[in-house]
Amino acid sequence: MHICFLTNEFPKEGFPHGGIGSFVKTISIALVKKGINVSVVGINYTSENETQNIEGVEIYRLKPNKIKGISWYLNSKAIDAKLREIHKKQRIDIIESSELGLAFLSKIKAVKYIIRLHGGHHFFAESEKRKINKWKGFQEKRSFKKSDGFIAVSRYVKNHTEKYLSFNHKPLVYISNPVDTDFFKPLEIEKEYKNRIVFVGTVCEKKGVRQLIQSFPFVKKEFPDATLEIYGRDWFFRDGSSYIKMLKEKEIPQLGKLANDIHFHGLIPYNDIPQVYADASVCVFPSHMETQGLVAPEAMAMQKAVVFTKYGPGPEAIDDFTTGLLCDPYDPENIANKIIWVFSNKEKTKEMSVNAREFVLKKYRLEEIFLQNINFYKTIVF
Repeated sequence: MHICFLTNEFPKEGFPHGGIGSFVKTISIALVKKGINVSVVGINYTSENETQNIEGVEIYRLKPNKIKGISWYLNSKAIDAKLREIHKKQRIDIIESSELGLAFLSKIKAVKYIIRLHGGHHFFAESEKRKINKWKGFQEKRSFKKSDGFIAVSRYVKNHTEKYLSFNHKPLVYISNPVDTDFFKPLEIEKEYKNRIVFVGTVCEKKGVRQLIQSFPFVKKEFPDATLEIYGRDWFFRDGSSYIKMLKEKEIPQLGKLANDIHFHGLIPYNDIPQVYADASVCVFPSHMETQGLVAPEAMAMQKAVVFTKYGPGPEAIDDFTTGLLCDPYDPENIANKIIWVFSNKEKTKEMSVNAREFVLKKYRLEEIFLQNINFYKTIVF
């Protein structure tokens, strides 16, 4: 079997990537180890064509076309041409994309096409209470019509996507994104940090970073030695201005001296993330919305106390006060109360953290997720 993933986000050293990139890397390497051929095709971060082989995964990063107004069309044509070139050399059985990815591809007759619901335009427009962009909405509907099957990474994303888009009576399954529980596992703490709050992810509004910062004074009132450590890439507004700069200019100055205990570490290498989790007293991810969210189960796999959003798929990932804590991401005081509970209940937190890893091993273990994917692929191909 030969599977080709379409994404621009496959991790590349020195460049940011999101959850889709992490997922594709994890599942691709697992597939290759089981003797399945895997290719990844996407537009490069830099102005050149580039081919890499990473642990058996063939990655094709295509030179981006930046002609204003038609770059989307030319980039789609470049991806289309590369897929046909790869297929000619070694037959592709399945091409997998996220929601918008199939919109302008011309289908290869012998190939089956799958969309994995990572959270598309309609999904996030609803969750962020904004209008549907007609152009993006058109692309998503066009893409869905071309798909031969669908994989939803959470029940929540499936239920809320189908409010707006039809699955066209095609096969659909629910399969979580996997967590590499050999990579994310309990580690020895190199240095003992006390009451250390850790956030990992893109530093932007929908990840709840502003409310997390606003929660900090409530925590400091009870635990004066607490620190807030924020790891992740910056997000930029349409005018090019930095979200982190906005926080430093508008939110953090209001905290006075407390601001000295909030630290922005920027983007860190993927291989360094387990140690960041290991050094945390609590990992907090107060996202306004997620399709599944990988950071919470990754930290849970390391037996860390995790505070996650109570909205969206949060209750699918965490059993409140049993495997972690759920918070209202719009309420800074509620976020603080959950952090304070962790700091105040050491023994219960330890028990909860052990439960968390056991839960992740059952639900997100790579081997099990791999088998679920292979079984679905086979039903589509054969």
